[in-house]
Formats: sequence, structure tokens, C-alpha cells
Amino acid sequence: MLSNHFENGMDMARLAWSRLPHSEDGELDGVGLLSTSSNRNGVESLDYEVIENYAYREEQAQRGKFFVGYNVAVKWFFALLIGIGTGLAAVFINISVENFAGWKFALTFNIIQKSYLAGFLMYILINLALVFSSVYIITHFAPAAAGSGIPEIKGYLNGIDIPGILLFRTLIGKIFGSIGSVGGGLALGKEGPLVHTGACIASLLGQGGSTKYHLSSRWLQFFKSDRDRRDLVTCGCAAGVAAAFRAPVGGVLFALEEVTSWWRSQLMWRVFFTSAVVAVVVRVAMGWCKSGNCGHFGGGGFIIWDISDGQEDYSFEELLPMAVIGIIGGLLGALFNQLTIYVTRWRRNYLHKKGNRVKIYEACLISVLTSVISFGLPLLRNCSPCPDSDPGSEIECPRAPGVDGNYVNFYCGKDKEYNDLATIFFNTQDDAIRNLFSAKTIHEFSAKSLLTFLVMFYTLAVVTFGTAVPAGQFVPGIMIGSTYGRLVGIFTVNHYKKLNIDEGTYALLGAASFLGGSMRMTVSLCVIMVEITNNLKLLPLIMLVLLISKAVGDVFNEGLYDEQTRLRGIPLLESRPKYVMRKMTAREACGNQKVLSLPRVVKVADAVSILRSNKHNGFPVVDHTRDGEPLVIGLMLRSHLLVLLQSKIGFQHSPLPSHSRSGSGAIRHNFSEFAKPVSSKGISIDDIYLSSEDLEMYIDLAPFLNPSPYVVPEDMSLTKVYNLFRQLGLRHIFVVPRASRVIGVITRKDLLIEEESEDSATMELQSTSVRGQRHKTRLLEENGADAERPLLNGLLVQNQR
Repeated sequence: MLSNHFENGMDMARLAWSRLPHSEDGELDGVGLLSTSSNRNGVESLDYEVIENYAYREEQAQRGKFFVGYNVAVKWFFALLIGIGTGLAAVFINISVENFAGWKFALTFNIIQKSYLAGFLMYILINLALVFSSVYIITHFAPAAAGSGIPEIKGYLNGIDIPGILLFRTLIGKIFGSIGSVGGGLALGKEGPLVHTGACIASLLGQGGSTKYHLSSRWLQFFKSDRDRRDLVTCGCAAGVAAAFRAPVGGVLFALEEVTSWWRSQLMWRVFFTSAVVAVVVRVAMGWCKSGNCGHFGGGGFIIWDISDGQEDYSFEELLPMAVIGIIGGLLGALFNQLTIYVTRWRRNYLHKKGNRVKIYEACLISVLTSVISFGLPLLRNCSPCPDSDPGSEIECPRAPGVDGNYVNFYCGKDKEYNDLATIFFNTQDDAIRNLFSAKTIHEFSAKSLLTFLVMFYTLAVVTFGTAVPAGQFVPGIMIGSTYGRLVGIFTVNHYKKLNIDEGTYALLGAASFLGGSMRMTVSLCVIMVEITNNLKLLPLIMLVLLISKAVGDVFNEGLYDEQTRLRGIPLLESRPKYVMRKMTAREACGNQKVLSLPRVVKVADAVSILRSNKHNGFPVVDHTRDGEPLVIGLMLRSHLLVLLQSKIGFQHSPLPSHSRSGSGAIRHNFSEFAKPVSSKGISIDDIYLSSEDLEMYIDLAPFLNPSPYVVPEDMSLTKVYNLFRQLGLRHIFVVPRASRVIGVITRKDLLIEEESEDSATMELQSTSVRGQRHKTRLLEENGADAERPLLNGLLVQNQR
């Protein structure tokens, strides 16, 4: 019988899930890891496929061309709102961080004029208060806001529904937690959290706000399917990168290269528009702040390191040290990834099991350690005399206390001296990077100071990564890379004394190499580095170091986000299938378990029993032909069946099919009723009350099932199934026997459909072999019903016997 051949074909992602334990109550702990005590089965797949049941077709038939245009206009309007919201969130975070940091350094500099010990204690207390506020918010209010959030968003766009990552409280925790952790001077950045922030804003706009906190609006509740929400979240991710780096093109490429598994040209336009809106909002905000309306923010804050006045050209001899920078970046990036894996596992298995109080103690201890190092090490460094400044140079040496810039006078006995270690250590990370990238400041930093900072900050970055605070790795990576890049620049200047070499250029290449060696991004990272430095001439050099660093890093391990995704237990379908899949077929991946199927007309009691006995999210629906042979007629989702049981509208007394192919049951159901809210797990079988009379009723599932699920033959290679599953963003694929009857062949020319006129209901097919000749397809003439099935270019449309 045909139903016996469906050996668990409902879950073709089973191989990726097979190594993961399963349960239904997985939650995120304080660092974003799926709780091991819950066996991580609270993670479910999203329904990105369009369920073309009768309710859907009836709803589409009632919508005219005006609604299609209105739908497109609303999508563009939401893209505008996402851009504005993400831009404003980024402005708020940056202004808050810069003001907290500005007040902290101004107060500390004022106090150390009288007593370095008092200034030291004040510096530690301010940082400790900011970090404590951040970790308290995360542990007691929004545990899903810990970390960068990029692995979770990457999993969501790959088709994994992780509870809690897109809630309103997660958004609030991400914003205010980032302010505390970054303002508190920890070795982390706000760029990764901004990507998560943009995704949360997009998701909340898509569902009309938050009903739990009474911040919802019905006129915004337009997109209710997982497919539409996925597009909005993609726009939010790109907006977050565009807001963090002021790199709109880099944001689009980051969404395309790093986080999404699904892409199309219409989405590209909306993502590009969203990033452009973010750039405009940030530019307007910065123009308003330059007039002194934002306190200590001034003209800085946002990452934009203009080195257009740096090295204008390079010689062939410089390619060797630049290649060395790429090799160092690959080695240090791979080492960073491996060390963070060990530290994260240790935290998960030992430290964070002891509760939130230990997480708070840990973050506060790291805060004190970071403050002691950043304040204490410069005290051990001897000051250097200020260099002779050029007449047209705007660089002041030493700079005024509490003001951003180069040449910090810290614990120096003379007025015309500066402390090079304090210039990068006792400073905000944005200002420190700006100092490292600065052009025409040769010999500002000594090799000893740079090496000291590299070792200490690298260690702090590894230890800080994984604490229960919002943490990004872009800025720490830029800090680490620019340090050893400037070191190589110093050696290059000393070796090639006749060349016009600028150390700031080598610092930029070092930053790109470490990010490439750690995160393994290429195109998007290259564009981001060009946009934030405003120097297009360095594009070939950035490409060179990125390719080298990524190639070296790939020898040892995978990228940072891929490793963290695996540590968090997110069953991500990677871009390439495993090599072992080439030797496996679809039937072998299904296993030997018998498939649970539903009859077309199912008794309510039987449906409840099936739902209670297992936790599958999809069931094949089987009907019988006149000869008594079973025939699979579609796929019924668990969530849709629960909606039918709760509403009780489709209940009937007769166990016979209703024979109403027009979908009379669908008339009483709106297709949007089947959509699951993004902020909850939807309906549970335990939430539905059914009386004894209800249990004796029947439901005809034909109007509500998906009549055209994706089907593969049992001997198809698992590699091919994997690519089909991932590229189409599917949740279920049916595996069927090879024996089938071919009723037609669909090719490219059959998909080139032209509409003869606006009022004509006849669709004609244009042949590419004879230009201008039109014909009606034999497929439509012989079997009009099968024309409603999804048509795949070059694939045989099969009809089971």
C-alpha cells in the first residue's frame, strides 16, 4: 500500500536534526544557548512554503489587481518603517554610549589631576555600575538578548523558529543592555546587537507590535505568514549593519552573504531601500548632533574612520608584508574561534549552571579586570615627547583631557608628552580605532606598546565573549587586527625607508584580515571596510588580505558565527551538504519508522489521539480510490489541524466526504486564521476543550490541507534533496515510490506564460522554438486539475497510481 512507503518522509531535514536530542520545552539561557536540560527540541521549523489549500485559493480569487498593488505598497512602507526605526535605535544607542563614556572619561581626568588613586576608583565604579545594569537586564528581563544575536537570526532566516529571540522585551534588553556593556568599557562592540535589534524591530512591525505590553496596532497587522516575516527580518538585519557601520551597501551584502538562505530580486530592492533609509536617518541625526545638541556625542560616535588622506599608492615590495598580515589574521582569527569554543563550553557546562547570580558575578568581575588593565597598564608605560607637528596639521599633542583624539597625556610629568598606551587603552573603542587608523602619525605608537595592547586585549576579548550581556565582535576584531597591522606597518617603514608608507593603512588591512580570519566573510566585509574608511583606493589590498586570511582560517575551523550556531544547538542547514549525503538516497534518510497519516475525513477523537501521541508537525492525508487503493492527497499541518479543532466550525456528523470541491468549509475560515503568532508557540492540544459530543464528530480535511506538497522519488540522492529543501525553504518533503505515470513534461518554454488580454481568462504558452507561434499546452487540455500543481523547470510532474 502506498501509505506504507511514506517512511517518515515528512522531515527531510532529519539528518541535520538526527544528532540533536529532542524535547518541546527548549528555552534560551542567559547567554543565548539552548538549555541542555530541555534537550533543545523547543526549536521548531518555520512554514516558509505557501499552503495552497482551498481557503488560500478562495482568498486569492477574491483579490483583484488593486490588492496586489496595495500589497506591494505596504511592503515598501514597512521597509521604510524598519529603516527609520532601526536608524533611530542606533542613534539612541550611540548617543547614550558616547555620553556615558564622555562623562566617565571627563570625570576621571578631572579627578586624576588631584589623585590618581581616586580617579582609578571612580573609573572602576562607573564601569562596574554600567556593566551591572546590563547583566541585570539580561538575566532578569531578557535572557534571549545576550550575545550578538546573529547566530539566532541566522537560524531564523534558515527556517528555525527559536523561542524568544524576536520579542519586545528582547528588543528592549538588546538596546539598554548594549548601552551598559559597551559604555562600561568591556572588550565587545554594539554592531552585532544592532543586527539583532533591527531584526526585532522588523518582526514587531510585521506582527503589529506587542500585545503582551499593549503596544499593538491592528492596521499594522498585515503580514501574518512566516514567509512575509522572513522578508521583513532580512530587511531588519541589513538595516542593523547599515546603522552600525554607516555602510548601506555593506548591510545588503551582509544579509545576502552571511545570514540568509533565501534570496530573490524583489527582496533585494526592499533591503537596499531599507539600508538607504537608515543611512539618511543616521546622517540627519549626526548633522543635528554636530551643533552640540547631543552632549559628548559631538561629531563622533558612529563608526566612520576617514583615512582618505592616508597612503595613496603602494609598491610591489609592499605586497609581501600585506600578505603576511593576511596570514597572521587567519591564524589569530582561527585561534580566537577555537578559544571561544572552549570558553563557551566551560561556561555552559560548569559556570552558568549555577544560576543568574553567578552570571552577574562573572560579568562584574570581568568589568573590574578590564578597568584595572586599561587604567593600570598605561601607568607602567613611560611617556614620550610630542613630535613636531606639521603647520597644517589639526592633530594636537597632547590633547586636552577628556577630549577625543591622539596623543593622550596620562601620568606624564611634562606638558609636551603623551602616553601611547593610554591613547588606545584608556579611551573608547571607536576613538582608539580612529587613533590606530590615523594617517600621518608615524611613530605615535611604539612596537612594545602595541604588542602589550594586542596580548591583553586579545585575552580580554576571548574571556568577555559569552558573558550574559549583549556583545558584538566586529569592534574587538577591528581593534585586534589594527594593532598587529600597525605593528607590521612599523617594521615595513623601518625596512623600506625610501617608500611612502603609512602605518594607518596597514592597521586597516590588519583589521580586515582578522575579521576575515574569524568571521570568514569576504564580499560584505570588503565593502563595509571600504565604506567606513572612505578610501576606495585600498579595495584591491583589502580583497587580498581577506582572501588570504579566510583561506588560512578555513584550514583550522569554521567561521565564528557558524561555530557559535553549532554550540547553541541550532540545527542550521549549511550552504553545502555533507559529503556522506552523496552516497545516500532519500529513502535511506527516512529511516524505518512508519509514517503517521490521516484519512481525508477524520474523526475528532482520532485526530486528538494522534496529536497527543506524537509531536510531529505535519501529516500526509490519505484518501482511497474506487478500487480501495490509498492515495495521498496532500499534507496537513499540525497547527492548521489545531485551528480546526479549536474553532469547531468544520465539524460534521457524517463520516463521508462533503464533496464540495468549491470549499464550503473554507468559506467559514479566513486563511489568516491559520497563521501562528510570531511571539508565541501557537495553539496547543492541551488548550482546546472538546466535549464528548464534539469527539464523535468528523472533519473533512480536504479544504484545509496543502494539495500540492513537494515530492521526491525514493532513489533521489540525499544531496539533491538537501539542496532542494534548503533553497526552497521547505519544512516537509514527501518521499514516494519510483513507479509512477508520467502525464507531461514541463520545460522552460512551458513556463513562459503570456496573458492575451486583461479580460481574458485564457492563458497561452509561448514557444521559444518557433518565434511568434502560440499554442495551448497538452498538459492543460488533458488534465486541467494538475495544472494547479507547482511547476518545476525540467522536472517530471509525477502522478502516483
